[in-house]
Amino acid sequence: MSATGWFRERFAGPTPGPATVRATGTWPRTALALPFIGMALVIFLDYFSNTEVTVEPALTAVPALAAIVSRRVWYPLLTGVLAEAAAFVMATYNNVLGESVHSATVFAIALVTAISWVSVMLRVRQEQALADAQLVAEIARRVLLRSVPDRVGSVRAAVHYAAAAAHARIGGDLYEVVNTRHGVRAVVGDVRGKGLSAVETAAAVLGAFREAAHQEPALDKVAGWLAVSLDRALHENEHPGVEEEFVTLVLIGVCPDGTAEIVNCGHPAPLLLRGDGPAVALELDETVPPLGVLDPRDVHPPVQRVPFEPGDRVLLFTDGVIEARDRAGLFYPLAERLPGCATGAPTDVLRQLHADVVRHVGKQLGDDAAMLLLQYQPLPGSSHLPHQNAQLVARPN
Repeated sequence: MSATGWFRERFAGPTPGPATVRATGTWPRTALALPFIGMALVIFLDYFSNTEVTVEPALTAVPALAAIVSRRVWYPLLTGVLAEAAAFVMATYNNVLGESVHSATVFAIALVTAISWVSVMLRVRQEQALADAQLVAEIARRVLLRSVPDRVGSVRAAVHYAAAAAHARIGGDLYEVVNTRHGVRAVVGDVRGKGLSAVETAAAVLGAFREAAHQEPALDKVAGWLAVSLDRALHENEHPGVEEEFVTLVLIGVCPDGTAEIVNCGHPAPLLLRGDGPAVALELDETVPPLGVLDPRDVHPPVQRVPFEPGDRVLLFTDGVIEARDRAGLFYPLAERLPGCATGAPTDVLRQLHADVVRHVGKQLGDDAAMLLLQYQPLPGSSHLPHQNAQLVARPN
């Protein structure tokens, strides 16, 4: 097996095409019988009709129907040959072999068969190109947005990402969770814009975070590191509109003693769930602009500290979730719906939450949407120190 085939089977499933796909596109297998049913119907009508008008020209629809229900390039040829044979049988029975109607029917069947064969061949090639593009996008997504393990240090984690473009599987949202000597650190962000430039910007921010999270003891210094890397990346990759690009993000660090540190740069506030209580927005009193707006030397965001207790869950998300609208134009009430979906493991919570968002919208989301759920769950045997002086700085939503 070739390297491309190995990657395709591992990441994107079987390659679309006659050799590996038994299904006929979006049609069920039984749809393959439709051309033969149509051919039989034409013969039946011609045989039992008492009029002198022949329905032989209707056989031209048989190969066209075959091209619709099948993705196999030989199928229109087969049905075309059978339709020609049926035309000769019908012409012989009706004594019209030498008439123009039969000659025109034979020519029309041959022409429609050729067109159907070409159309199926082109469609298969387009589907193959789309499959290859999806494979590349999937590999790029897995390199850029790595999968999050169920357990990262003292927290259980889960992530759900949905790109706005159904076939792209990658967009401008970013996330990452790493276990460092300073504790567990995570980031969720949103790059302004779409397309390749947004992906390049997200890659620059994620690469900087994966380095800074391990090197910088202070979380606000991590944000400063990201600002410097983003500024350098934007100036190295000059393109139209680069001066208007920025990144909103929120950083969170869970220290070994259970204290959570949060830095927010123009991003929607995370939501904290404690027990069966309502979702609480961890908002800052001081507004900090997104990265890329200020000079990197002026990026000094405040650090918010929140004491975590075992079982506490914090949801980080992008605006694609809270800006999802229903048919009436109402935004998705994330803070209200989150407690009702917060049952089970973090992965189950995000799956239920995403399904609820889709039900609210009634269709595919119009923007990239990323959700990262962290549940503080110290490992057995580790000591969780009670917080005597820490206060929960948060606002009910």
